[in-house]
Amino acid sequence: MTTITTTSAAEDHGSPGTPGGDEPSAGGGLRGRLRSGFGLMGPRHGRHALSVEQLDSLTLPIGDDGVVIGVDGEGEPAVLGLNRPTPYDAVLIGGLWTAQVLALRAAATGARVAVETGRPQHWMQMVHAMGGGQNGLSVYEVGRVPPQGASAGQPVLVVRDCGMRPPRGRVVSGPWQAVLTLLPYLSPVAPRLMRQARLVGVQRVSPDEAAEIGRTLALPRSEVEALPTLHDGVTLWCGDRDRQYVVTQPTDAETGLLGMPRRMD
Repeated sequence: MTTITTTSAAEDHGSPGTPGGDEPSAGGGLRGRLRSGFGLMGPRHGRHALSVEQLDSLTLPIGDDGVVIGVDGEGEPAVLGLNRPTPYDAVLIGGLWTAQVLALRAAATGARVAVETGRPQHWMQMVHAMGGGQNGLSVYEVGRVPPQGASAGQPVLVVRDCGMRPPRGRVVSGPWQAVLTLLPYLSPVAPRLMRQARLVGVQRVSPDEAAEIGRTLALPRSEVEALPTLHDGVTLWCGDRDRQYVVTQPTDAETGLLGMPRRMD
C-alpha cells in the first residue's frame, strides 16, 4: 500500500494574509484555515492511497447472498440465491416441512412469497403467524396465482405445492421471480421438471425412486445408494455443476411454528 503524506499549505507558507510566513495569531490562523475550506484541523496523520496496480485487490462479496438453507458437511452455511435477474426454477422432491422453512426464510430476506397449493390448511398457520398475509406470504388455490409484479426491489418466490402431478402454472419464473416446485414423491412428470430446473433438491426416497433420480441427474452410484438412507432434514441439492448435502436446522421460532424436521407430512 502506498502512503502519501501531505503538508498543509498553511504550515509551509503561513496563513492567507500573513506576510512572509510569520507565525499567525491563534485567532487569525483559525480564521484563515476556515476561509480556505479546511475547517478545523484534525490529527496530523498520513493519508493512504492505493496504486493503480493494487485496485484489482479491492473486491466485494458478490454471489454469497441469499437464503441460508442449512449447513453443509463442513458445518458452513449453505446459501441459496433465489433472488436473481434471470428466471430460476427449482424442484424439491421432499417434505412440506423443508419447503415451508425455505418460504419463511425467503420472506425474512424481503422477498414476497406466493404459495400455490391444494392443501391451504397446511399453510394457514404460517400466514397467521406472519400477520395475515400482510407481511410477505400469501396462499392461493391451484391455478389462481395472480401476476406478482416482481422487481429488483421486491423479488418474489412462488412455491408450487400442487401434489404429484402439478399442472402447468399460470405464473412462471422470470426476472426476480423464482419458482420452487414441491413434489412429495417421484411422479411421471418429475423427470421433465428436474431436467428443466436449475436446482434440484432430493430428500429420502425409495431405492427405485433413487435409481430413477440418479439416471435423470447423472448421479454417481454412491449417492444413489445414499438417498434412501437420508435422515429427516437432510437434502441433496444438485445444481448445474455441483452437488451438496445440506442439513436444515430449524431456529427456535421455526420449531415452535412448524415442529421438528420431518420427511413425511
